[in-house]
Amino acid sequence: MTRIATRPYAFREAELLRQRGMHPVLARLYAARNATTEKDLSTELSGLHTPASLKGIKQAASFLADAIASQKVMTIVADYDCDGATACAVGIRGLRMLGATVDFIVPNRFEYGYGLTPEIVELTVREKRPDIIITVDNGIASVDGVRRAKELGVDVVVTDHHLPGSELPEAAVIVNPNQPGCEFLSKNLAGVGVMFYVLLALRAEMRQRGLFDQHTQPKLDSLLDLVALGTVADVVSLDANNRILVAQGLKRMRAGRMCAGIAALFRVSGREAQKASPFDLGFALGPRLNAAGRLADMALGIACLTTDDEGHAWHIAQQLQSINSDRKDIEREMQDIALLHLDDLQVADSHTISVYDESWHQGVIGIVASRLKDKFYRPTITFAPAGDDLIKGSGRSIPGFHLRDALDLVSKQIPGVIHKFGGHAMAAGLSLAHEDLPIFQAAFEAVGQSWLEKQQLERIIETDGPLEDAYFSIDFIQLLDQQVWGQHFPPPLFCDQFRLISQRILKERHLKLVLEKNGQRFDAIWFGHTDELDDVVNVAFRLDANEYNGVTKVQLLVEHIDT
Repeated sequence: MTRIATRPYAFREAELLRQRGMHPVLARLYAARNATTEKDLSTELSGLHTPASLKGIKQAASFLADAIASQKVMTIVADYDCDGATACAVGIRGLRMLGATVDFIVPNRFEYGYGLTPEIVELTVREKRPDIIITVDNGIASVDGVRRAKELGVDVVVTDHHLPGSELPEAAVIVNPNQPGCEFLSKNLAGVGVMFYVLLALRAEMRQRGLFDQHTQPKLDSLLDLVALGTVADVVSLDANNRILVAQGLKRMRAGRMCAGIAALFRVSGREAQKASPFDLGFALGPRLNAAGRLADMALGIACLTTDDEGHAWHIAQQLQSINSDRKDIEREMQDIALLHLDDLQVADSHTISVYDESWHQGVIGIVASRLKDKFYRPTITFAPAGDDLIKGSGRSIPGFHLRDALDLVSKQIPGVIHKFGGHAMAAGLSLAHEDLPIFQAAFEAVGQSWLEKQQLERIIETDGPLEDAYFSIDFIQLLDQQVWGQHFPPPLFCDQFRLISQRILKERHLKLVLEKNGQRFDAIWFGHTDELDDVVNVAFRLDANEYNGVTKVQLLVEHIDT
């Protein structure tokens, strides 16, 4: 069941924003998102929280500065998604700018598992011979891996943003805004954001040591294109601090001041960097990088982001494009199979979904879980074979159901059924024995029934209400595209009643519509739907500028139609 609702806002706050010069529609959009103060609205770097309150960052800066001075060899152990790839690229570029000898490794997750496992430590020591391992976007749960590194005489610096477990690794330094005792105000930094902050603190430490001054110091703002990409792609909450990081990264992209790899990714995805938006980062560039980690080797994505050779970057971007096309084909097939599995499940009577198929690919189960979660609005876990009679699951959740805590509860209620797990409130992963899947499914469903009321399983689409006729325009769309929207700061979604002029099915999967309101007609498209519609429809939609044959027209991207 899906219901459309209108997001409330304080008229007085919106009016104050309008009186300060903000566009009237933009004023109510910001007021509805509780962004009304100068601090909320700032997109300047001066508005960033300072690194000082990040627990461990002063120690990290001092430790790394000493290591650079001693010419110690560092290796970054990266995660396999876009956040991990950009965090690694930021670390490589930034540390080299500051004089470090640094390389990276991104092990195959299907072979070595997630995080800094003992096996990954041994591989890293064997292949890279580092004095120091630096984790990016992982490591906070790697108790055994850090212990193994210490046994081999290698220090570990953990930079991460994931939630810690009951035990922290005994690393030389840990920088993570979500570790116990950290007072940093923005708990929503992505892994790439944490690494960027470490570099800021390291530069300040080296400046204090007299190695350079304000005028001769390396320009770390050149890394903000990478920070923006990783932050948006990891779908972390865009609080005021993250919005500054993203806004500054987009500003660089639009001005043409981006690394060769990001420029190549814009080009290969058919997007224009001078019009860069969070949508481009989250739905065009990010997936092409993620595809490498899902189906191939994320080292390919990191190579794209660390090269300064435009020709090489373009060559890699074309490879990433091909891998992403394969990913889309695999995903569509897996989703069709999943829906067949669910034919036997009375979804309306269940509180959760957990489904397995022996033909599925580990690298794509997270995307399929997300698609099923969106379709059925249930916490969803999809499983694929992982060898040795193990299966790996990737889950996505809905508001009100903390997925990692749910897995933690199952592991305590039935010790041993889950071999490993970790993640966030909205996304998590786990592994278990194939034969234990029915036990897990029953226990997971029991948690769902205990934690979720029926009304929480109703999908509510929050909209910004009707849009005045005058703003169905390309100029207004461009104004919206210049803002920073994302997780917990959602892009504008409007809702109104239209007369249905025509409808036809595209590619057997999508509805192409012509809608009319107050004498104006608009092309519209509803992806993934083939419903027969009434003559008058209530539509939740986003505005889109659609260019065809050199002509740009307003198009409505339909989110939902009451049928």
